[in-house]
This record gives sequence, structure tokens and C-alpha cells, in this order.
Amino acid sequence: MVLGLARTGCETARFLFHQGAEVVVSDCRGEKELHSEMASLAGIPIHYLLGGGEREWMEGIETLVPSPGVPSDNPLLQEASRRGVEIISEIELAFGFLRVPLVVITGTNGKSTTATLIGEVLKDAGIRAFVGGNIGAPLISFVSGDWDWGVVEVSSFQLEWVNQFRPRVAVLLNLSEDHLDRYPDFASYCSAKGRIFAAQGKDDIAILNRGDTRVWAFRERISARVVSFGWDEVAAGVFATGPDIVWRGGGLEERFPLSGVRIQGIHNVENLMAVVAVAKTIGVQAPFLQRAMEAFPGIEHRHEFVREKDGIRFYNDSKGTNVGAVLKSLASFSSPIILLAGGIDKGGDYRVLESEVKAKVKTLILFGSAKGIIQKALGHLTETVMVESIEAAVHEAERHAAPGDTVLLSPACSSFDMFANYEERGRVFKDLVHRI
Repeated sequence: MVLGLARTGCETARFLFHQGAEVVVSDCRGEKELHSEMASLAGIPIHYLLGGGEREWMEGIETLVPSPGVPSDNPLLQEASRRGVEIISEIELAFGFLRVPLVVITGTNGKSTTATLIGEVLKDAGIRAFVGGNIGAPLISFVSGDWDWGVVEVSSFQLEWVNQFRPRVAVLLNLSEDHLDRYPDFASYCSAKGRIFAAQGKDDIAILNRGDTRVWAFRERISARVVSFGWDEVAAGVFATGPDIVWRGGGLEERFPLSGVRIQGIHNVENLMAVVAVAKTIGVQAPFLQRAMEAFPGIEHRHEFVREKDGIRFYNDSKGTNVGAVLKSLASFSSPIILLAGGIDKGGDYRVLESEVKAKVKTLILFGSAKGIIQKALGHLTETVMVESIEAAVHEAERHAAPGDTVLLSPACSSFDMFANYEERGRVFKDLVHRI
């Protein structure tokens, strides 16, 4: 049974059929809502159980593959556990068929930027590498390709049901409060992230951010060889000096100037340090690494410059869906900020943003279902405006901004109250800004 028929579920069902499995698909939505997904699987003899989650549907099921969006309290997942049915994630399933080493990246923030840039570094060095997982195509879709390396972004959701999934290189970028609408507490979320190291052995590599105390604590309980990155100088590992990122390892030191790098911000220096750690650990030569770092424009919806009009600069950070991401985004600006935030609350503590909001945010413009919660936490710190839509938020931002100000969409929330995903939210914001 494949549980959940989103993109990952469709790819998984198709793959399992071609491997000779008898495939059952279940989804809480009905046939009308799943028209496009079912059309993509036309011609494949799949048995659909839709619109609910009856426990008897598990009769005869040997393996259950839940999509990442399916929480552990789903009744079919609980019934599968009760019956002793094998439960594996899509990345675990794919790993069993892949024959290439994997660089796997997780963390609360920076995953997509880091994974994408590592892919560009490897390709620039002439290495056949795919980039997928939680970014781009699901991991299962790369099984039949001819690759030297795979670069895989994974979320905590994808790591919940892994046992044998073993990255050759596992990267944990950072940990801050996120998805507390799904996990009972922050410790449970961190534990799910830590499963990236669970199957690693002494011949594998774990790359850890030593500046994040929660991340650095994992070094005491993993089997892999640890390579670290951070802001403080070390005898072995990666650190940043200001103008350079420095790699020290194997008795060698290499410096990578940041002057020609296009992506900006403290958070991106940390992402770049992780990229250097990965590249040097697997043997990429310095010229390829430097060239790829300087050519990389960043990813859409993450600290993305949209335009400047009348001395006001507009940035799209729609991918900033948690307070940790917003904190690093705010820290990257010195100009007064008009901050647009809101959406669906994920259970994080917005008070983490207090010092940055007080110091830098000229006007806080709130929209979406979480606007009242954010207003209660932060509204007393600066001028705060509450609106009903992102269109109204952009209008208010234009009204309050002056030359030299920065207008920043960095919502600290998921988008599903108003948009299909953070990408749609970012595109709508950019379109509105370009119309000003």
C-alpha cells in the first residue's frame, strides 16, 4: 500500500508496479480531488481505496509506504503498526535499489540551497550527479539512471520511517523550532532529524555545524567520522574568516574567497561552509568548487532579490516558513525592514524574533490565519498592521516604505491557508511587486 497520492506517492506506486508488486493506493481525498494524480497512473492496475482510512483496508498488506505528509497518528499507519506490517519511507525504498553513494542534507533551514549548490559543484567537476528527494523529483525516480553520486535533500518527515537508509555523507545544517504542529515537542523533531545518521558506519562521514549546540551534540552518539564547519577557527574542518572560507584537512589548507560569491547573508555563508566541507571531503578540487560557488545565483523564494523601485528594495523569502529562517533573513539586512509575515502557524515561538524585530523592523505587516498569534508575540515591538490578503500586505508595504528601506516577505509560517505551497505564495508576491 502507498499511503498518500501526492507527487511522491504517484512515483512510488509507479515504481512498485514496475518491480512486480501488487499495488494498493489509499488517500483521504476522493476521486474527484485526485483526478490529475490518477490520470498520471492510467494504464497501471492499481486498486484505489479513497476517501477515508478503514482499518480493514490493511488486510493482506505486507508493506506500507507512507508519503512524507502523512503523520504518524494516521489510523492506517497505526493499524499497520498494530498488525506488524513493514512500514518504510519512499527514501528507504529507493535506497534499496540505488547503487550510488549519496550526499544527504537535512536541517531546519538551508537544505535546498546547500543541496542545489553541491549538485552544481559536482557537475562542474565532471561528476554525474542528480539532485532530488525533498527538492525536485522524489528519490525513487532516480533509481534507473547512470550516476556517480546522488545529492538528496531530506525532511524530518522523510526520515521517520528509515532503517537501512545510509548516506555516504550526511549533513545536518542547523536545528530550530519547526513543525511543532506535527511533533509533540522540539526534542522529537530533533530526534527525527538525527535519524539521518542512524545507519551510518565508521567509513561514512557526518558533517555537523559545530556552532549549533543541538547539532554539535550529535557527535557524541553517531558512528560516522565527523567533519565540522563553523565560525571559529579549527585545526581540521571548515571555518569562515570574513573574506574567506577556509578548509583544513589532511595537512592541507585551502582558502575560498567570498568576494565573487553572488549569494549573500550570514545563513548563506554557513551553507557555503557546508558545501566546502562536502566537496573537499569527497575530493573535489578547489578550482571547480570556487567556480561553482561564484556562478551560483541562489534558489527561487529564498532571500531572492525581486526589484528596486524608488530606492526601496523588495525581497522574496517565501521559503522562510519557520522562525529560524526568518531570524537569519532579518540578520542579513542593515537597512530598515518592512516585514510581511503570516500564514498557518506551525507551533514555533515567535518571540525568538524579538531582538531582530525591535532593532530592524520598521513596520510589521501580518496576514493569514496566524496573524493574531504573531501580533500578540511581536506587535508591541514596532508599528504593526494586520491585513486580509497578501495583495493588501504589498499595498501597505508600499505605503509605509521610504527610500533606503527593504520590503521583505519572510512569513515564518506555512502557506496552505491561502496558497498551494510556498512557491505559489512567492510567485504571487513577486508578481504584485512587479506591478507596483
